[in-house]
Amino acid sequence: MSRKTSGWLAATLVALALAPIWAPTAPTADSEVVGMSSEGLERLTATLAEYVESDQIAGSVAIVLRRGQVAYLEAFGMRDREASAPMAVDSIFRIASQTKALTSVCVMILQERGQLLITDPIAKYLPEFRDRTVAVDDGRGGYDLVPAERPITILDHLRHTSGISYGNGPGVDLWKEAGVLGWYFANRDEPIRDTVARMGALPGVAQPGERWVYGYNADILGALVEVVSGRPLDVFLREEVLEPLGMSDTHFYLPEEKRDRLATVYSSITGGGIERAPDPGYMEDDGIFGTIGQGQYVDGPRKSFSGGAGLLSTARDYAAFLQMMLNGGELNGVRILSPGTVTLMTVNQLDGVSFQSGRGFGLGFSVVIDAGARGIPGSVGEFGWAGAYHSTYWVDPEEELVAVYLTQLIPAIDIDDQDAFRALLYEALVE
Repeated sequence: MSRKTSGWLAATLVALALAPIWAPTAPTADSEVVGMSSEGLERLTATLAEYVESDQIAGSVAIVLRRGQVAYLEAFGMRDREASAPMAVDSIFRIASQTKALTSVCVMILQERGQLLITDPIAKYLPEFRDRTVAVDDGRGGYDLVPAERPITILDHLRHTSGISYGNGPGVDLWKEAGVLGWYFANRDEPIRDTVARMGALPGVAQPGERWVYGYNADILGALVEVVSGRPLDVFLREEVLEPLGMSDTHFYLPEEKRDRLATVYSSITGGGIERAPDPGYMEDDGIFGTIGQGQYVDGPRKSFSGGAGLLSTARDYAAFLQMMLNGGELNGVRILSPGTVTLMTVNQLDGVSFQSGRGFGLGFSVVIDAGARGIPGSVGEFGWAGAYHSTYWVDPEEELVAVYLTQLIPAIDIDDQDAFRALLYEALVE
């Protein structure tokens, strides 16, 4: 090959690698161009394939962006084993709590436009949250209701310090009576605003700001977005985030023409193996993490837009969202947030409130504050979260890295695929 031809080829490969990450035909960059070992990524591929071959998952999709380029994008196994339908890189997944980050971004957009302040009491916009109570264990198998010591702020909901759980803990009977128990909303024949309205009268399990409590915070924020913006949550999210970023495969409810791209949900079997989760898809009345079936994301009422767990998406779509965050709020000339807002969202906001070893919590994301204390590969400043269907993601600003791993497994028992994905991914970084 001549020097001239060689130079043209190199320039062409670089140009291809710089194609927008959400474009349907965007190629994967040469791994060495973005500082990753091709041999290391081959080991990652072999390992993720093994989880399918050993019958621990039916299938998965993994995507890695490095320095703004697609360094890795692979699909494994089957989207639907019973139908003999293979998983594809554009398969659509229930991303559950990965929805929370997108809802948090919607709230921050409203602050940037002067329509709210996150230090405001939530009751300023959702009056049902005035006069809050907290259920306190009385030590005799019951509980006492005591007044909240201060108002819950929007900030409390963003960082999960409102004291509002998923209906578990003291006072669970009141949540159950109100018809709110359970984080699954796709089967509800009512708007999320109506559901949240009933939450206001129900007790929390901790005083506001007292401790980190995982619960309905992002669903309440979704109702807040609707009230402040005057638009349904799905419309606001689509117009302000999804469409500007080209996230055309992210929905609360699936368009009929995309039905055959939705991945099937499976469940781990005690002792090994997996089985198809039941149809038609609703939460059984056996606690907040009861058996989830295939869901009503296609044939359901299409009325409840859950800001805490309601979205469907693809690996490529979600990676585009995360790359925007990594870029300080902008992607390919489209600005969603200011750099200062992104910084605010991705630093620890838990002032004196304990969380997990080596990690704090920002506004919609967990944040690594001590890499050694956490004890797994990663960097200080990394932010991310996960979803109930055994999906995960993170952004490592120090390494200019975005990682998304999607599968559909609930419950997930004795499986370490997420840890293996992380370990082998960092092993593949060579510069």
